[in-house]
Amino acid sequence: MKLHKMSSTVGLSHEEWLEFRRKGIGGSDAGAICGLNPYRTAINVFLDKTEQGQITEDNEAMRQGRDLEQYVAERFTESTGKKVRRANSMFYNEQYPFMLANVDRLIVGENAGLECKTASAYSADKWKDGQIPESYEIQCYHYMAVTGADAWYIAVCILGKDFKWQRIERDEEMIQMLIEIEKKFWNENVLLGQMPSPDGSKASDEILKKYYPNSNSRQIKLYGFDEKLQRRKEISDLIEKLEKEKKQIEQEVKQYMQDNEKAKSDSFEVSWKEITQRRIDTEKLRAEQPKIYNQYLKTYQMRKFGVKDV
Repeated sequence: MKLHKMSSTVGLSHEEWLEFRRKGIGGSDAGAICGLNPYRTAINVFLDKTEQGQITEDNEAMRQGRDLEQYVAERFTESTGKKVRRANSMFYNEQYPFMLANVDRLIVGENAGLECKTASAYSADKWKDGQIPESYEIQCYHYMAVTGADAWYIAVCILGKDFKWQRIERDEEMIQMLIEIEKKFWNENVLLGQMPSPDGSKASDEILKKYYPNSNSRQIKLYGFDEKLQRRKEISDLIEKLEKEKKQIEQEVKQYMQDNEKAKSDSFEVSWKEITQRRIDTEKLRAEQPKIYNQYLKTYQMRKFGVKDV
């Protein structure tokens, strides 16, 4: 295993550890850069590395993940008979020193490491039938790229429900692809201060809302987007047609069901139930009790995106 130590992690506070991670791309950054992390995007990573974003505040899930890391490692040893040890160091790739690795454990007697995870019972389906969340799998390939390991194990404690582990073999094609993606991100985005393009995720939406919350009255010239906006229009038209087709199918099934609450075929089960909801009649409240209405009125400010033909 080619272990090039950047720094010892012994005695580092969590804040100091986060600052060290800003000096390069870590394993948990890799999935976001590749567009595989549902909670973080390449923009998040860019803002973090260029010190434009706030250091992520610690939360209960993160705290439990750290505290249970030793337990997961012990369960892995119990399940496999393989001994593990702490690395107590942050490593870097000699050829690509921006690629960093702060690994959970190294496997004694093997050219391999271990990534320890915890997951809620609600996330159990993401691990069923040998599946590994893509972001975590990429994280393991990143560690293999940095350390030169032949394989990486991943173990997960699904809280209150299950314990699983798997071995991920080294895949040179995957690793080279990952290196190219990370190299491009580091050289063309981080070093040049160029924010990456959004990826269409909710996380990108939140980032754009946060960093561009207000608008001015100016109008700028729009260059290079006509083709994409035309494609957006085509997609919107297609969605409208598909929504109408979907609604028609639902209406046909309802017509067939008539007064029956459920219907079942060989492939599908359909329900059409009565649901009672209680809602505040805001129009009546505003008309009859305007002071109370205004007392509980909350103002939301947002930027509305719109496109029209010219």
